[in-house]
Amino acid sequence: MLRQLGLLVVMIFIATASLGQEAPEDVIKTDNVNTSTVDSTATSTTTVKSPPPSAIAPSINSANSDLCTVGISGAVQTQILGISAGKTVRDMNCEKLKNAKTLYDMGMKVAAVSVMCQDPRVFDAMMDAGTPCPYDGMIGDAAKAAWIADSDRQPEEPQKNIIRDMEDDTKSTLLGGGFVGSLLLLLLL
Repeated sequence: MLRQLGLLVVMIFIATASLGQEAPEDVIKTDNVNTSTVDSTATSTTTVKSPPPSAIAPSINSANSDLCTVGISGAVQTQILGISAGKTVRDMNCEKLKNAKTLYDMGMKVAAVSVMCQDPRVFDAMMDAGTPCPYDGMIGDAAKAAWIADSDRQPEEPQKNIIRDMEDDTKSTLLGGGFVGSLLLLLLL
């Protein structure tokens, strides 16, 4: 306890000594004000990453349908202009096969064979097999004699004049495609 009392007296003595001191007059006091101006020039490049423009070709669904059509579509895209188009085209061979099958299913077997004989390949195969295609209701040897006598009615391979034999739809499609291609070519220049 005596020890604690001695410690308390020393603390009081230190506290009163520090309160009684005043700052001397000769203390150096410094005031500092900094003013600075910064001029800076920066060159920057901004790159905007965005998805590219896209021309999406239309989907023409012909799956699981009993139609004899084929879908054709396409698209072209530049940075400025995108064009897409699509259409359906009739498949004449498919129509011929469906017609022949329908006739056969209805019991008209000779008519079904006649439809198939419109194809020169089928006509030649039937003649080579000794079972000529029907001719005006005649079958067998009578039909063969009639086909030989009237060879002008035999189906022939079409002449290969692409422009003349082209359907008007195909011609207009090619013309439109050429126009679009020319337009895109001009845009690239």
